Amino acid sequence: MQDQLKQQATPIMIGAEVFIEPGQTAEEIHLWFSRLKEAGMTVTRIRLFETYMRRPDGKWDFALFDEAYKAAEKYGIRVYGNLFPATAFNDLGGLKFPKDEDHLGAIERYIENVVNHFKQFKACYGWVPVNEPGVGHFPQEQFATDKYREWKAGQAAVEYNSGGYDHFDFADERFHLYYNTWFLQWITHEIHKHHPGSIIHVNNHAIFKNAAEYDFTSWRDFLTSLGGSAHASWHFSYFNRGQYALAISANCQIIRSGAGNIPWFMTELQGGNNTYSGFLSLCPTKEEICQWLWIAIGSESRGAIFWCLNPRSSGIEAGEWAMLNYHNEPSDRLLAAAEVINTVDEHIAFFEKATEVESGVNVLYTRESLWIEKTLQMGGKSYEGRDEGGVMKSALAYFEALSEAGVQANFKEISEFDFSKDDYRGMAIILAHQVSIPSKYWPLLTSFVQKGGRLIADGLTGYYDENAVATMRLGFPLRDLLGADVMEYKAIDNMEEMVTDGIALPAYQWKASLKTTTATPIANKNGEVTATRNNFGDGAVYWLPTLIGLGSRILGEYDHLNRFIAKALDNEMLTLPFVFEEPQQGVLMKVLSAGKEVVTIIINKATVRREFKLLVKDASLQPIVIFANNGGKAGGHHISIQAEETLVIKWV
Repeated sequence: MQDQLKQQATPIMIGAEVFIEPGQTAEEIHLWFSRLKEAGMTVTRIRLFETYMRRPDGKWDFALFDEAYKAAEKYGIRVYGNLFPATAFNDLGGLKFPKDEDHLGAIERYIENVVNHFKQFKACYGWVPVNEPGVGHFPQEQFATDKYREWKAGQAAVEYNSGGYDHFDFADERFHLYYNTWFLQWITHEIHKHHPGSIIHVNNHAIFKNAAEYDFTSWRDFLTSLGGSAHASWHFSYFNRGQYALAISANCQIIRSGAGNIPWFMTELQGGNNTYSGFLSLCPTKEEICQWLWIAIGSESRGAIFWCLNPRSSGIEAGEWAMLNYHNEPSDRLLAAAEVINTVDEHIAFFEKATEVESGVNVLYTRESLWIEKTLQMGGKSYEGRDEGGVMKSALAYFEALSEAGVQANFKEISEFDFSKDDYRGMAIILAHQVSIPSKYWPLLTSFVQKGGRLIADGLTGYYDENAVATMRLGFPLRDLLGADVMEYKAIDNMEEMVTDGIALPAYQWKASLKTTTATPIANKNGEVTATRNNFGDGAVYWLPTLIGLGSRILGEYDHLNRFIAKALDNEMLTLPFVFEEPQQGVLMKVLSAGKEVVTIIINKATVRREFKLLVKDASLQPIVIFANNGGKAGGHHISIQAEETLVIKWV
C-alpha cells in the first residue's frame, strides 16, 4: 500500500532541460518551450545562474529567466529551479560546498533573492538545491576543514574497535558522508524559509564511483524526491557501449533503493552529442534514447529529464548535448522520446500507479568496501579485481547475469536492506567481492539466513571489518554463518576453472583453501576445498572465495554463472510472473504491475535478432504489444525482437 501511495504522490513527467544564457531572445526561448509541448513533454529544469542575474552593482536583473518561466506557464511546463550560485564560467557542475563563512552567507543571500522571486510563477514546480552533489574526494575548502574539526569533536567513542588492533578510522570518509547530507539539508532549510513546503529534489551523479558519498536513507527525511544524473559520456567508464542499457538499469536500481519511501525521478539523461566535454565523445542513437527512457520508467522512476533540449552557445559544452538541432528542429532523438511519451500517455492509468515486480534477489554493496578498496591502492600492475572499481564491477557482474536471465534484481547499499522481517524465505542476498562487511551486519546477515534467506558470497567478501582489519584469522566472526574458515588466499595469475556443484565457473584473481566446520564442500581441487554450501537455520549460504562474478564479466559470458545462481536459489525462489526460459545474452527485461495488469519492457542489446520464450506464471495471460520501434512481436509467450529494439508488452 505504501508503494502505491508513493507512486500516486508524483505524476509521471518527461522533459528536457532548457538552458538559459545571455544572448538568447524571448522569441527563441518561447520556441523551445513550444518544442517541449509538441513532444508531449511536461517538465524542465532550468539552471538559475547567479552570474547571469546579479549585476556588478549588486542589483538583480531576472528578465531573461522570467521569460523562461513565462514561456513555461504558456505551454504548461513544470519547472524545477536548479540553484546555481556564482561560480566560474568554466565550472560545468556548479557549487558543491561553501568555501568559507562569507561564501555561505553569499549563498544564503542568493537563495533569498532567487527563491522569493521565482516562487511567484505558476510554472515553479520545485527546487534542486545542488546540481550533482558528490566530488569523488575529500572536500578541501576552509569551511569543510572547520566543519570537520567540529564534527570530529562530537563523535562518540565506538563500541567496536577491531579487537584492539591498530587500524584506519575512515574519519575523512565518514565526515564526507555527513557533510554532503548537512549541506543539502541546510540549503533545503533556506529554501523553505522563503517557500515553505516546496518540492526539493536532488540529482546525484557518477553513482558507480560516488556511491560511498551518499547517505540516501538520511536524505529521505528532507527530500521530496531523489534523482540522479546518468550520462554515458561522463559516468559509464565501467561499461562498453553495448552495456549502457545495463548501466542505466543498475543506476536506476541504486537510486530506487536509495529513495525508499519517497519517489525517485531520473533528473538527467544524455540527450545529444558531446564534443569536447565528457570523458568520451558520443551521440546517443534514437534507439538508445528509447531504451534509457523505458528502463527508467520500468524501474519506477516518475519520469526523466534529458540534458538538454537546446544547445548552449558558450563554454566548454558549447553546441553540445541537445535534442534540437542548431536550427531548433527536433532531432531523431527528440522524436523517439516523443514516441515513448505518447505510449506512456495512452496507458497513463497503468504507469501512474505501476510498481516494479520484486524478484526477491538483492545485490548488495557496502560503502566501507569502496572506502577500503580506494585507501589500499598502491599502484603497480593493474588487476581488475584489485584496482579501484573491482568491488563495484563484481556486484555489477551478478546484476548483469540476472538481467540476462530476465530477473530484475535489487541493487542496494547494505544499510538500505530491510533486516527487520520475521521470514526471508523466497529472498536472496548476493555479496560479490564486498571486501568489508561491517561488524554490525554480522548478526543481521546471520539472522537473515536463519530466517530462510539465501546468501551467495564470492571473492574476498568479509575479508576486512569496517576498519580494514583482517577478519580471516582465528576467531573469524562469520565462521558459524559460512560454516568454514579460510586457511589462506592465493593470488593466481591466470583465470582457472572451478567446478562448483557440477558447474564450471571461472576462478579469478585469488582462490582460497577452506576448512569446513558445518559446511558441505561443493568444489574441490587437488584435495583442497574451494567452495562450500552451509545449511543454516531455515536458509543456506554459498561461499565461493574467488572472483566468480568478475571473472564471468571479463569473459563476457554469464551462462554458467546463471546456471549456478538458479541452482543455488532453487529456481522456485524466483517468483516473478515472467522470466526468460533460457538466459539471453545482451537482453534485459523490466516488469511492472498495477493490480492485475502487468507490463514487460524487453530490450535487446545483442547485435542480432533474438527469438526466445518467456516462462509465464499465469499461462492464461496473452500479450498486446504497445510499443515496438523495429517491428518486434510477441506471439503467445514467444518473443521476436530486433537488435537495439525496445519491445513493451501489456499482458491481459
